[in-house]
Amino acid sequence: MREETLADPESVARRAAGIIAEAAREAVAARGRFLLATSGGATPWRMLRLLAEDDVPWACVHLFQVDERVAPAGHADRNLTHLRTSLLSHLPEPPLGLYPMPVEELDLDFAASRYAKTLRSVCGAPAVLDLVHLGLGADGHTASLVLGDPVLQVTTVDVAATAPYHGHRRLTLTLAALNRARRILWVVTGVEKATALTRLRYGDVLTPAGRVRRDGALVLADAAVHAASTIS
Repeated sequence: MREETLADPESVARRAAGIIAEAAREAVAARGRFLLATSGGATPWRMLRLLAEDDVPWACVHLFQVDERVAPAGHADRNLTHLRTSLLSHLPEPPLGLYPMPVEELDLDFAASRYAKTLRSVCGAPAVLDLVHLGLGADGHTASLVLGDPVLQVTTVDVAATAPYHGHRRLTLTLAALNRARRILWVVTGVEKATALTRLRYGDVLTPAGRVRRDGALVLADAAVHAASTIS
């Protein structure tokens, strides 16, 4: 795993957008399409806004969600709401494929199975995403993989429904799906994540983030969290 330190969250967002845009161009040149999965968060929303202004072959991009809260359509807690506002509403053309997680289904296990089937139909069996963008929680969670939730132990499916966490159940990609991706891009900002970043850096498998594969992974961190993580 490599790590880059940027001056501030804005610099992290800009660098992340550039990396995704470059990865998209490379994937389209090599394989004719780009399979991307994104997470939520304040810095990632800025990242996506900047990505909308970059040179991305959107007509060849398939866009998936890493995770999503169970909430009504348009709700401020939905990652999809911010994805539409930050990215989709600013694109010169829509992506070739947009695949929101079906969290409005009454049966979440069925919804997870349906999303996994969508992944396989687009990304192959087993599904391989070109790039997965991940965030890091102060408690060491990533995607909606939280310590103590049985979903963290799931190895046989690519999408699963979680237990309630911070007021919401969620759908999430599992470690099986994340660890198959060609590239992992971590976006980490905020000093409150210093301990979690230290554990990620050293592959601490006692945290969910530490169980994500390290080869082909890049961490972008702002200077504040990097400095704090070296003394935490």
